[in-house]
Amino acid sequence: MRLAYRFTLLAGVVTTLIIASVWIAVGYRARAAASAVTPTSMVASSDALLAQTHRDLLLIGAVAFLLTAVAVRALARRTEQPLGELRDVARALAGGDLTRRPSLIGTYAVGELGDALRKIAEQLGARDRALTAEEELLVALTESLNEGVVAVNARQQVVRINETARLLLRLREPVPFPAEYLPRDRTLREALVAVLAGMEALPGEVRVDDRTLSLTARPLPAGGAVLALYDLTPFRRLEAVRRDFVANVSHELRTPLTVITGFVETLQDEELPPDLRRQFLGMAAGNVQRMQRIVDDLLDLSRIESGGWLPNPIEQDVGAVAAEIVAPMLDAARAKHVALRLELGADAATIYADSTATRQILSNLTENALRHTMSGEVVIFTESDETGAWLGVRDTGIGIGAEHLPRIFERFYRADPSRSREAGGTGLGLAIVRHLAEAHGGRVRAESTPGVGTTIAAHFPRSEQLELS
Repeated sequence: MRLAYRFTLLAGVVTTLIIASVWIAVGYRARAAASAVTPTSMVASSDALLAQTHRDLLLIGAVAFLLTAVAVRALARRTEQPLGELRDVARALAGGDLTRRPSLIGTYAVGELGDALRKIAEQLGARDRALTAEEELLVALTESLNEGVVAVNARQQVVRINETARLLLRLREPVPFPAEYLPRDRTLREALVAVLAGMEALPGEVRVDDRTLSLTARPLPAGGAVLALYDLTPFRRLEAVRRDFVANVSHELRTPLTVITGFVETLQDEELPPDLRRQFLGMAAGNVQRMQRIVDDLLDLSRIESGGWLPNPIEQDVGAVAAEIVAPMLDAARAKHVALRLELGADAATIYADSTATRQILSNLTENALRHTMSGEVVIFTESDETGAWLGVRDTGIGIGAEHLPRIFERFYRADPSRSREAGGTGLGLAIVRHLAEAHGGRVRAESTPGVGTTIAAHFPRSEQLELS
């Protein structure tokens, strides 16, 4: 029953008891007074007076009851309203709405209760803001890490995971989600089981698709585990490149060293005829020159890749540079019945590039084309586009298979290793061409059809494009 109804009922009971008590007392006294007078006529008169008194008392009691009920109801409403407000505020706070506050109206006691509830709400709000700020800081810290972080509770539910971990583990499920969704790598599963049991797990490596991840697992004090993942894939690739580079360099140098060693041992024979001695010395000198070219190309490539060399681009006449490059190759071209031609675009007779880089690019491309062309022609060409000019070489040589084209600009990569070594190539020329073009902000392209020919070109941006970049 509501408070106002209880107050009203209480007022009615009190009023009724008062009226009943007055009623009985008045009746008793009236009868006593009438008995003392003794005349019979006075008894009838006293009875009438008593009846009138009762009616007056009933009227007065009814009026008193109504007035008391109205007063009590008003008082009850005045007390019930702030209590109801405090109840609604308390329910809102319990439901998570920490913005609600009581208005502090009503009696002094209710006002104190409202003030206490307000302080509780402010403390809860302050703690909630502190927790929210701490949560945002924790999220910002975990999201800024290069490591993937995964938190698993004691019920084997993933309750926190940063974006790096999602990318590394290929996960998109919203948290929380079962730990069974994690990759089924044996090392990962064993580490998770160990740390969930409260034990330490040794760091290990995990394979997820084509990635290699370093895994560190630690148990949480209250149960659960946290996994830290770091992507080792770039380092493993660099290690593979380094191993391949060392192996390739060793292989490239071993061949001429073996030849030179054999010739030196032969030349130590004093009875060797002079003509053979001259022939072997010439072959040894050729292999020494090949080793020198390999070393020079390695030094050039290292200097370009490390940033130790920066281009100094100027406007250059491609025709003049090409004539200078082609001149030493004319005899070799005539011997193979290969024509060397120049095709310059009408709006690409000049290019904006470093002079040394231009000569090295043209020299490498032309030598490669002539080396792999048995008959036909080798054409040095230029052509323009919206952003700059292409400088390249086109031949009618043996061509390159489509499966090899994406890799021909790698160091020491050879589409046909035996033929390339026999022709005297170092395997570094196209890698140097690519790095020189990229140093100018350009790029390279290669097109080839086996048995038809190959086209390789480097793009150089215009001067205004370089200035904008």
